[in-house]
Amino acid sequence: MTELRKTPLHARHVALGAKMVDFGSWDMPLQYAGGIVAEHLATRKTAGLFDVSHMGRFIFRGAGALALLLRALTNNAAALEPGQSQYTIIQNEAGQAIDDAYLYHFDEDEYLLVVNAANRQKDWAYFQSLQPGSAEVDIAEASDEIAMISLQGPLAEEILSSVIDAAHLPKPGRNHLSRACMEGIDVDVARTGYTGEPLCFELFVKNCDAPAIWDILASRGGVPVGLGARDTLRLEASLPLYGHELGTDPEGNEMPIFACPLSRFAVSFAEAKGNFIGKDALVRQHDALGKIQARDYSSLADLPRIVKPLAVLEKAIARQGSKVFDQHGEPIGYVTSGTMVPYWKTPSQGAKTGPSSAHEMRPICLAILDSNIADRTIVQVEVRGKNVNAMTVPYNLRGKTPPYAQAVIYEKENQSTS
Repeated sequence: MTELRKTPLHARHVALGAKMVDFGSWDMPLQYAGGIVAEHLATRKTAGLFDVSHMGRFIFRGAGALALLLRALTNNAAALEPGQSQYTIIQNEAGQAIDDAYLYHFDEDEYLLVVNAANRQKDWAYFQSLQPGSAEVDIAEASDEIAMISLQGPLAEEILSSVIDAAHLPKPGRNHLSRACMEGIDVDVARTGYTGEPLCFELFVKNCDAPAIWDILASRGGVPVGLGARDTLRLEASLPLYGHELGTDPEGNEMPIFACPLSRFAVSFAEAKGNFIGKDALVRQHDALGKIQARDYSSLADLPRIVKPLAVLEKAIARQGSKVFDQHGEPIGYVTSGTMVPYWKTPSQGAKTGPSSAHEMRPICLAILDSNIADRTIVQVEVRGKNVNAMTVPYNLRGKTPPYAQAVIYEKENQSTS
């Protein structure tokens, strides 16, 4: 049996009594003693501390690095000034996702690409195939040299400000970067994350420095969070997971990139990109999406289904692969991710309204549905042989009211059909 890989923080997880699991050949914490629900709620109310060192990290340098990134990624890497980052997708000629990724531009002469752990080897081979023997591009595998720690939640900035001079934090606004020093340790800081929190940071440090950085953040209030709550947090925020909302659908078909709602942030047709990989297919998908949004369904062949959030209106948990039907019992798609998630009750909806001391649970999911299904449509989800009511919604969480992300609850009395 192959021994599981361990992050530089493995000993910290074990010491905290974490339940460790095999995740993409890594020995990772699923949850700590308090459990997934407590970790989810702590992130939404205070600050969650995540070990994400299992993610793949590639460094691109050389005169041809930018040209390769413009060709191989869907977004416009040329738009990044040093100190900026962007969400992007690694695509094929058919306009389908090989992986989704984040591109960071800390230095003038290099780029850092973070990819999914399970796809690291596949992605590495793909980039090597695009530039065999090229002296113009140097691609370095840095996954075993650089650790990643994520701090997410309303108190995240306050915690970081207590150990990093405010002048060295990234300027406000998602995707900004900075170089800083934390109690004598060099750390690269990004305003990025995978939880839907408006205050979010990811830190890049040398492997040998990761335990010290973890201890500093934990001592100031960062609550350790495992993979279980990381998944419920991203699901509540309607963020895609490769293999669920990107890649192959439950029927075994490769999903078009524009089936994923985040494609509007991840795909650029800027002139600087030229004739990049998959451009023709992505243009067709983009045009089809525009028509669909205008209730013109004449190009559904290019984008037959789209991923949408659902609010399940009964106490039933929809899981990946569950069938979805319209009100007439006709099949319209499948659940791609689903579970029961906790949320803090809030006294009222408002920019500065914080959570109360009470929480509840609610079932939500993401589903890939026929593209002509509109928001606020009542559908049926098959759960253990029974169809339960659900509603297509624009979102289940709003994160545009810092410092808190707020759950959006769709009451049965407000149900409507389209």
